[in-house]
Formats: sequence, C-alpha cells, structure tokens
Amino acid sequence: MSGEDDSSGWQLTESDPSVFTELLKTLGVPLIVDDLYSLDPETLESLQPLHALIFLFKWIPSSADAASAGQYDSEFPGFFAHQVVNNACATLAVLNALGNIPSLRTGPELAELNNFTAGMDPQTRGMVITSADWLREAHNALSPPSAVSLDGLGLPRKSEDAYHFVVYLPIMGAVYELDGLKEHPVRHGHYEERGETHGKCREVIENRIATYPLGALEFSLLALRDDPLPSLQTRLQELQSSGNSSEAAEIISLISRENDKRQRWAFENSLRKHNHVGLIHALLVALAQGEKLSSAQGQAKTIMQARIEKRKASGEDLDEN
Repeated sequence: MSGEDDSSGWQLTESDPSVFTELLKTLGVPLIVDDLYSLDPETLESLQPLHALIFLFKWIPSSADAASAGQYDSEFPGFFAHQVVNNACATLAVLNALGNIPSLRTGPELAELNNFTAGMDPQTRGMVITSADWLREAHNALSPPSAVSLDGLGLPRKSEDAYHFVVYLPIMGAVYELDGLKEHPVRHGHYEERGETHGKCREVIENRIATYPLGALEFSLLALRDDPLPSLQTRLQELQSSGNSSEAAEIISLISRENDKRQRWAFENSLRKHNHVGLIHALLVALAQGEKLSSAQGQAKTIMQARIEKRKASGEDLDEN
C-alpha cells in the first residue's frame, strides 16, 4: 500500500509495464511485464507462457476483506513476504511472484537475498527484503524526482487515496493470491490442467472488482510473462531456413512491434529518471523576462479557483489554500 508515512525511503511506483520490466532487468530475471486489458481466454493465451497477474487496486477495508473469499493457507510452503513499510508493495508483489516460479534464473543479488531469507517467517522476510539498500535503489530508480516539496510550510494535509499491488499465480495445483498486507497467502481453488488457471484468476479478479461501486475504474492489471523476443527470433530463423516466407513475414512483424514497444519503454523511463527542475526554472525565468509571469500567475489562480468551486459544488470539502 502507498502512503507518505513509514516508507523508510521507498517511493511510489507507477503501474506501468516499462517500470516493472526495467525492475525485472535489474533483478536479472528474463521476464517482462505487459499491460492486460482483458481477461478473455484469447488474450491470456496470446501472452503464454504467462506466470502471474499483478493487480493494482484502490485499497479500502471492505475490498480487502472481500478479497479473502478463498481460504488462508497458514501452511503455505512457498515464498511469501509481508509488506512492513509503505510504498514497497509493487516490488514485494514482484518478489512474491518470482519466488514461486520454479527454476527461474535470477541475478546474483536476488539469488543471494532469496537464499538468505529461506526458512524465515513472512514478517521477518519482509523486514529483510525492505532493508536491502540495493533493492530499494532499484525500486526507486524509476520514481520521478521530487521537484517541489511543501514540507515545512504548515499547509493542511488532506488524506489521499491508497493503492495496493497484489499478485495472483498458480502454485502447486492451486491459484493463490499473495498480498503482503495479509497474514497468509489466500488459496482460491485447485485446478486440474494449467489452462484452467485462467478462468479461476478471471473469476477471482472480477469478484474483487464487483466489490466496488458500479463503473469504478481504480484498477490496473499487468501480466508477468516470458520475454517473447528470443522465441520469436528462433522461430524466424527456422522459417527462413525452410523457405516459408509468408509465416516469416508475420514473425518479422511481431518482432518489429516488440522492438518498437521496447524503444517506447526506454524513452518513457528516461523521462521518469530526468529531473525537470532546471527546465521549470528556465521557463519561469523566461516568463519573468518577457513580463508574462504576473499574467500567467493570475490565470493559474483563476483556473484553480474554478476547480475549487466545481469540487465544492460536487460536495467535496476542500481547503482553498
């Protein structure tokens, strides 16, 4: 869950595939994360091998309680860590997923961390994980630099919505929900064949969304999957060797789309890492030199006042300061 207090240096993380994929790269894991806009069988099949679903939702107590429609598994033998500081839920959801994927290759730092925490209870494991400086730095690497701080100004604080990441994945013949804010993993039913996990995950997530008001949109769903590029490149070589030019052209198109996506991710992540304070300062100086700063300030005040009045009209209690 995200919040300002008790974060121990962990910053907020966007629910964006480029952010999670960059984190996986830092962890030395050969997987990627993609946006998931539908849970229909065709979409899920197109993302195979699909290892886990990362679900972001607006945290409210009633939803958290409703999510426990399954059964707590106090004897869960797999990897599970509690969230002991705010803002770490994104990375914790990823680690709870990775720790339960058999024979997964990881980087040396993550392998050492997993070995060190083996056998620990979830609370202790969560404390050790969030105390790892290298992991916190990797988590914060794609958090936008804080350009402006309002601390120390004595401004009234208003409560903000809290959002939380959990992960759903198949483990030992059952679909599990791993939520670092819960005491134990939640088992949501067994399955006979691997393909049945899709239907079970869809059912669990849709039931969770149904606990919110009709039309609520405070959700995001991401798919943790194998990187498709290596298999696509291997398939392309096979088709070219056999002279199958038509299918090879389709594979080339898929590879091109994947590469375009990686380039877009790299550009977005470069913007996230950049500190824009210098640009903002230069723009303000230019406005002042052009004698346009006062008028811009007046327009900003007018726009803000209109927003305040609109929110008050809708019933929100806002402080005009």
